[in-house]
Amino acid sequence: MNGRSTVRAALLGAATGFSLGYAAVRAAQALRDLRAPAATRADRDPRRYGAVRRALVLAGTARGVAELATTAFLIADPLDRALQPLPRALRAPAFALAVLVLDTTRDLGTDFVEGHVLERVFGTSEQDARGWLTDQAKGTAVAAVVTTVLVALADAVVRRAPRRWPLIAVGTTPPLLAFATVVAPTFVLPLFNAYEPVTGDLEQRIRALAARYGAGDAAILRFDMSRQTKKANAFVTGVLGTQRIALGDTLISEFAEDETLFVVAHELGHYVRRDPWLGIALGTAAAATTLLVADAALRATTRRGLDGPAQGARLVFYATLVQMGLMPLLNAASRALERRADRFALQATGDHAAGIRAFRRLGEQNLAELEPPRWAELLFSSHPSLAARIRALEAAG
Repeated sequence: MNGRSTVRAALLGAATGFSLGYAAVRAAQALRDLRAPAATRADRDPRRYGAVRRALVLAGTARGVAELATTAFLIADPLDRALQPLPRALRAPAFALAVLVLDTTRDLGTDFVEGHVLERVFGTSEQDARGWLTDQAKGTAVAAVVTTVLVALADAVVRRAPRRWPLIAVGTTPPLLAFATVVAPTFVLPLFNAYEPVTGDLEQRIRALAARYGAGDAAILRFDMSRQTKKANAFVTGVLGTQRIALGDTLISEFAEDETLFVVAHELGHYVRRDPWLGIALGTAAAATTLLVADAALRATTRRGLDGPAQGARLVFYATLVQMGLMPLLNAASRALERRADRFALQATGDHAAGIRAFRRLGEQNLAELEPPRWAELLFSSHPSLAARIRALEAAG
């Protein structure tokens, strides 16, 4: 074994040990919480919550890279060999499905502790373990179906165009993203929450606001967000006549009507300014960069192209590294769009005071820091800080 191979083996061993050790610790914590659930903290400190969340993001980034490296360089080849008896067309989707099951099983304890226990301890969720596990099962089932179909289609393209597949993949990205924008709110989100029409004065005010900007026919819905969290949110989604304005029941019940209207106006701003289409364009550009660079890295490091499921796992590893490098740029673009939507909401409602109150209430209800560390915002945040958004409204008022 030469020096390069020794270093590679040591790094792979460290990555595997870290990912398995992390998973084992979280699994033990999850079992302990199932036996004796941790109590909710008496204080609701956004700064402490934010610090914990940032630490978990950093740990999760390192863990994700370690897990992908383990899959790509340790598990992929043996798994690919085990699936050789299958017909060639079934090997790639079966490989992807097996990896999904392995990843879900390994990460279940981590997701439970960091996604369920933490929220309950900080008082942002009252969902019980059964409800959380049910949602996880639904999400895994959806992911399994989508992954199997997409991998089967992608594998067919790669086998027929081994050199041109990255360009074909980039070309199909816009329609796939547009399709997902239509399908997700219509068929996927209702698997997790019940949606029903908003009625009364609030519906009339939202309808009048939306009608001013060409969205008067949009469905205006409330959904039982309180099933999963106490946090508040709203969104406007859909393209090509499938527009929906959806409000969490946590928003409707806790916010004054003028505050809710400002939040809806912000979301409507994304629709009016065609941000979904811009998102599709940015997503396509990111996909093109990711696929082309990852494919080049795969060929440079293995002297082979994408010729089977094991190489696919290594392509995913390199693609993830590229995506990590792109995320600060994509987040910067997202923050610019959010600031523009804030300006639209102010123009549409003419009520900067309601906007300021809404942002402050979001901070309180969502346990969000008004001003997180600048480095965290630049690297990880898709939205400007609440403090910056409040200052912008104060200056405009």
